[in-house]
Amino acid sequence: MAREVSIKPYTAPAGGWGSAKSLATILLREAVPFSGPLVLQKQNKPDGFACVSCAWAKPAEPHPFEYCENGAKATAWEITTHRCTPEFFASHTVTELLDWADYDLEQQGRLTHPLRWDEASDRYLPVSWSAAFREIGAEMKGFDPNKVVFYASGRASIETSYMYALLARLYGTNNLPDSSNMCHESTSVALPESIGVPVGTVVLEDFEHTDCILFFGHNVGSNAPRMLHQLQEARDRDVPILTFNPLRERGLVAFTNPQSPVEMVSGYAATISTQYHQVRAGGDLAALLGICKAVLAADDDGPRRGIVLDHAFIAEHTSGFDSFAAELRTRGWDELERESGLTRGALEATAAVYIRADRVIGIYGMGLTQHRAGVETVQMLANLLLMRGNMGKLGAGICPVRGHSNVQGQRTVGITEKPELLPLDHFRKQFSFEPPTEKGLNTVEACEAILAGKISAFIGLGGNFVRAIPERERMEAAWSGMRLTVQIATKLNRSHLVHGKVSYVLPCLGRIERDVQATGKQAVSMEDSTGCIHGSVGVRAPGGRHLRSEPWIVAEIAKATLAPNPAVPWDEWVADYARIRAAIAVTFPEIFHDFETRMWQPGGFHRPIPARSREWHTKNKLANFITPRGLQEDSDMEESSDTLRMMTLRSNDQFNTTVYGYDDRFRGIKGTRMVVLMHRNDIAKLSLQEGDEVGIATAARDFPRRMEGFRVVAYDIPEGCIGTYYPEANALIPVWHYAERSKVPAAKSIPVRIHAGGSAAKG
Repeated sequence: MAREVSIKPYTAPAGGWGSAKSLATILLREAVPFSGPLVLQKQNKPDGFACVSCAWAKPAEPHPFEYCENGAKATAWEITTHRCTPEFFASHTVTELLDWADYDLEQQGRLTHPLRWDEASDRYLPVSWSAAFREIGAEMKGFDPNKVVFYASGRASIETSYMYALLARLYGTNNLPDSSNMCHESTSVALPESIGVPVGTVVLEDFEHTDCILFFGHNVGSNAPRMLHQLQEARDRDVPILTFNPLRERGLVAFTNPQSPVEMVSGYAATISTQYHQVRAGGDLAALLGICKAVLAADDDGPRRGIVLDHAFIAEHTSGFDSFAAELRTRGWDELERESGLTRGALEATAAVYIRADRVIGIYGMGLTQHRAGVETVQMLANLLLMRGNMGKLGAGICPVRGHSNVQGQRTVGITEKPELLPLDHFRKQFSFEPPTEKGLNTVEACEAILAGKISAFIGLGGNFVRAIPERERMEAAWSGMRLTVQIATKLNRSHLVHGKVSYVLPCLGRIERDVQATGKQAVSMEDSTGCIHGSVGVRAPGGRHLRSEPWIVAEIAKATLAPNPAVPWDEWVADYARIRAAIAVTFPEIFHDFETRMWQPGGFHRPIPARSREWHTKNKLANFITPRGLQEDSDMEESSDTLRMMTLRSNDQFNTTVYGYDDRFRGIKGTRMVVLMHRNDIAKLSLQEGDEVGIATAARDFPRRMEGFRVVAYDIPEGCIGTYYPEANALIPVWHYAERSKVPAAKSIPVRIHAGGSAAKG
């Protein structure tokens, strides 16, 4: 069915009546207009469930409505009354469904039965749970463990993640890629070298004491709207917020708090950013280096302007400052302006505000991590904070904003391809086996191995892997080379349709649903972006009598696949999830001691973060200034006068690969996702007009990828940069175009060329 397309500027604030209307729309569409609001009352509450959307922190004293627009959409999406039954699959072949849009697939509703692909009919047919596990186990016993991939999205609980990671290692592999590999692995590589921890140092309390916030590469209005409460409260105290982002996002410009009747009635909108710098895509490293250079110059001018750097902190707690300072003095302003897309004056204006502040928080998202130089860019932000001692004190620190709701927690309990990050001695003693020590495959490496025909089986714990990864067409073509694919899921998506020779879809309970096992109602736990761990308990009846919990499914796969091990009580764990938590506390005692009690305290409990106490668990036991090797973002691409830098974006109506609709309210786009956002000067330079249909080709040697059907939209974006939606434009990203050392797909800066013409495409 054709959709009406409308493109016009959106000037209203984030939040406000726009959010209220959007929420009402999805509650009606998912047929939960009355039950939905009752469920939402329990969202992010101490006696309720943790949001299934983003990982932003949950306060000890929650608001009456402790959910945002996108969190509410995620809840409505999960508790929908629509059902995807065996009758649906009887009516549609898999080949037919491959032509459906992502939105249409997921709108069929909750999966209700375990399914097995039938080659003769090209349909998914219902299968009993016992038969599914028996057949999966028989297949798994015949594979080389290092040719099996155990992928995890960021949705699964800490308990499920622990069991899943243990299953993989008992099987004999560290092939545990996850969604962190696609977003914040740059953080996990950068920060241990800089400050000795793989996570941020900021907690909610710090926002109450900060006197300056630096904000880089994150669209808070769409991706973590609840953070707007902390930002608005900071602005109410006249705390400056200095934003660096290529697009002027509405959530970083103005916000009307839906929790405030006064603001809703009066139309008041708080100004969020006090400075807004539209940095060039891939230019954050140069921008941060320029700010550091200006701060150092002010300190060099100390006799006239006063001491600027925290010299005592640098001398006592850091290493590498002298070489870093020498690099700052060497870099010329012409180069920094060219690479960042910002003027010297803009960078010096940021430095001037930073210098006047005593307690500064640095917030960032995937606008920093999803670049070739993502690791070095995160380390440059750490450098800036270290220059004035803004680590390890109240109201200051570094704050990566994680995406999926438990992506950080699953890494904490073992979902990682890097065995050196785990207490293998604890696993060895606790479960009487020899854990594999060979490094496993991360997401990019798993893709490379699938392309090379080296993977026999792919087990997916949630997510929509084939839509999230780069180079989609080539990856999908290689997928059928695998013998076995198993997907644990709540709704139908494309990853279920692009399958191996033997394929199963196993429907699981959602986090919002009541999980009753042999000992009664069960609870699970999550870790948020600030390293705080919370209990979560489902409040809604299951969506079908054949649905099973994720811990139960993982346990049954393990029992069907592995030799019995008396030290691993799978059935006891499933009967009582408290027993899983007890096992976690034995494996990770420093983090999870008294787990069962502390997970229910108001606000949860924080994992130890030594850098908050100025304890640096780096190799040299100091915080480190790390000097970048260069400022060029895409030396492996063919950048020239006719190339533009493409960044992929999420809309206001999606979360990760889940598309809730075809409108992006904040960007004024209605009815389509096949758009290319361009500066008016670039449109004119290419002799295009607004509304033209164009094709986009990747500017890379040996990568002749081109997509058609994009509609030109004039937008407030830096010259030389364009924006397209994720995951639609993933086909234009080569698998090999990733952040150095972290291998995060470099989706925020891809040199491309635009060609006039091109037929319309779905989206």
